[in-house]
Amino acid sequence: MIFKGYRSNLPQSHLCLIEIIVMSVEKIITEKLTAALSPSHLEVINESHNHHVPPNSETHFKVIVTSSDFEGKRLIGRHRAVNEALAEEFAQGLHALSMHTYTPEEWAAETDVPASPKCKG
Repeated sequence: MIFKGYRSNLPQSHLCLIEIIVMSVEKIITEKLTAALSPSHLEVINESHNHHVPPNSETHFKVIVTSSDFEGKRLIGRHRAVNEALAEEFAQGLHALSMHTYTPEEWAAETDVPASPKCKG
């Protein structure tokens, strides 16, 4: 969730108002990866329901990202770019992220994205 505070134009004698914007983690991930990587293809899949977490949790995700920013980068560099874009989400409770990162050429040749492993816990 994102909380954004602001003061209204009401006289000082009134209380300050707080606007609360509730945004899903999935949407935040989508927006941050879009801003950071300008992907030509992006899928953000909430896989929390496959794990032992409370209902409606947003702690385990799978992302499939295709970006020309990945050209010439090894897998570790691609994953670092994704992790850097989502550093704040990891600090706030994002527990697991399965990453599948492709260049546009690799994505065009891809026939099947690997399935996520089954939860063992």
